[in-house]
Amino acid sequence: MTVTTSPTPQQTRQWRRYLADERAEAQVYRSLAERREGEEREILLGLAEAEKRHETHWVELLGDDVGKPVAPGLRNRVLGLLAKRFGSVFVLALAQSAEARTPYATEVAATPQMAADEAIHEEVLRGLAARGRAHMTGNFRAAVFGANDGLVSNLALVMGMAGTGVGSGVVLAAGVSGLLAGALSMGAGEYISVRSARELLAASHPSQDARAAVPDLDLEENELTLVYRSRGMGDEEARTKAHAVMTAVHGHPERLLPDGAMPDVAVDVDSEEAVGNAWGAATSSFGFFSSGALIPILPFVFGMTGFPALIVAAVLVGLALMVTGSVVGLLSGAPPLRRALRQLAIGYGAAAITYLLGLAFGAAGLIG
Repeated sequence: MTVTTSPTPQQTRQWRRYLADERAEAQVYRSLAERREGEEREILLGLAEAEKRHETHWVELLGDDVGKPVAPGLRNRVLGLLAKRFGSVFVLALAQSAEARTPYATEVAATPQMAADEAIHEEVLRGLAARGRAHMTGNFRAAVFGANDGLVSNLALVMGMAGTGVGSGVVLAAGVSGLLAGALSMGAGEYISVRSARELLAASHPSQDARAAVPDLDLEENELTLVYRSRGMGDEEARTKAHAVMTAVHGHPERLLPDGAMPDVAVDVDSEEAVGNAWGAATSSFGFFSSGALIPILPFVFGMTGFPALIVAAVLVGLALMVTGSVVGLLSGAPPLRRALRQLAIGYGAAAITYLLGLAFGAAGLIG
């Protein structure tokens, strides 16, 4: 709805902030575009142009009250700094979250088209962020979840051992043992998992023997139709494809196999990249599990003992869990704070249960 009366001082201040935010958002998209090329660059520049239209709307509404430029909101200032220096999928995810919080849906001075634009911008950014997530390898996934597992498992181990009443030296030894055992187990598990996944993907590709045999097949009597049917084609489509391939092979003077003659099982083209490298995933998992598992034992390493050491360990792990939870939230396009609090609750819940079990075993040992 268009505002025709003179704006109040409060409206003027609010509209100036909207204007500043639109200019800041446009600059964020331009900064992100500078770090990209091709289609993604064009998309981001298109978003910047759309923000320019919104900027014009507020300039026209303010008229002579535009005044000097004001600072945008804190979120847009932070986004601007991140976009200039990084331009990563994390910045796209943050920008997506910012577009989702647009005030234009309830702002009477904004047009319905502006509110609709912001909703579409969120979806555009969601798509760009999804592209970025798809290009993240399994190594990154192993790093994030390896660190989280190290934090939770070793905090639970330390709390459980402390609950039994053993000395701080024993707690530290148990924590170091848990770090090494867990890191080695995680590294080996990731290597086996990624190697197996890549072998399964490789098994979906046609063998070179099958490719080499195609030119020697009989033009009329062959099983190429069955190959295409086994890969998901319907009977008629498979027959048509097989006939076209064999006609091309027999009609070519060198009897070369046409491109696409032997189809792979339908697999995402980026599957192997997403799975990652086996040694890279194992190394990432080992290193980040170790770094996560080190945090709960740091107070004991530096000589702290007893309950104060447990409190410090719990606080340090809590902060780290919120960081890893926020990262997972950003990658999934979910609110980072909600994911951070969920990680914190799960980690502290596991630690509390093992501490209570340690108390129970300690009490049972005293009774025995």
